[in-house]
Amino acid sequence: MTDSTSPAFSLEFFPPRDIAAQERLVRAAKQMLAIQPRYVSVTFGAGGSTRAGTEDTVRTLTNLGCDAAPHLSCIGASREQLREILNNYRQAGVHRVVALRGDLPSGMGGDAGELRYASELVRFIREETGDWFHIEVAAYPEMHPQATSPSVDLDHFVAKVQAGADAAITQYFFNADAYFDFVDRAQARGVSIPIVPGIMPITNYSQLSRFSEMCGAELPRWIRLRLAEFGDDKASIRAFGQDVVTELCQTLLDNGVPGLHFYTLNQSEAILGIWKNLQR
Repeated sequence: MTDSTSPAFSLEFFPPRDIAAQERLVRAAKQMLAIQPRYVSVTFGAGGSTRAGTEDTVRTLTNLGCDAAPHLSCIGASREQLREILNNYRQAGVHRVVALRGDLPSGMGGDAGELRYASELVRFIREETGDWFHIEVAAYPEMHPQATSPSVDLDHFVAKVQAGADAAITQYFFNADAYFDFVDRAQARGVSIPIVPGIMPITNYSQLSRFSEMCGAELPRWIRLRLAEFGDDKASIRAFGQDVVTELCQTLLDNGVPGLHFYTLNQSEAILGIWKNLQR
């Protein structure tokens, strides 16, 4: 899966908060080089709270031989601040970014920054840097949690594409039909860029439940019931999760998705297990 016409695997990491976490990140990233990711993305904290961490992590992953794509959020940032960040990445030889609106952090009040929407950020990046950056944007097959309706949510996605996005990464999901329905509706609106499914491994029930509640991803009832039944049996949760997510990935690949983007949570075991299952 390394040529340009095959589905491409990519990975997401988050900036580590201390030296021990940094060592775990590097160890996990080295292990996951086995899947030959087309690129790796690095998350960005609300209001720039981890901006330096994002830049440092991009540098670390680049030094490991990865094509690293920093997340860039416009919330809480001025045009001048965004211009400086983009220039720093250009000087570092970074050619890919993930452009996001971002979440308004508590305490910021009404100061949301000069750009309010991801489509405005995409347009700004294009105006400032031309075609230097390959721009990834977010997509929400099950609707963004703050959207008022699926059609309005799709309007926002189409606006990002029209502003100059090159590709999209979806929020994770466990219902493949939601993804295919979203792609069909986007294509009916003239969207032709790749929409890559985001894949979340299942390793911890309480963590997954919390993530899903925050981001609006549906955790199907049958999965919730099975996970709840396992209780504190971590091995059974991991084994069940690996089977469920492998089957989801295989269904997606069998139906011609352009790639799979794995939310690694800075851990390698679950992702490598799924990847090995897909090679069989």
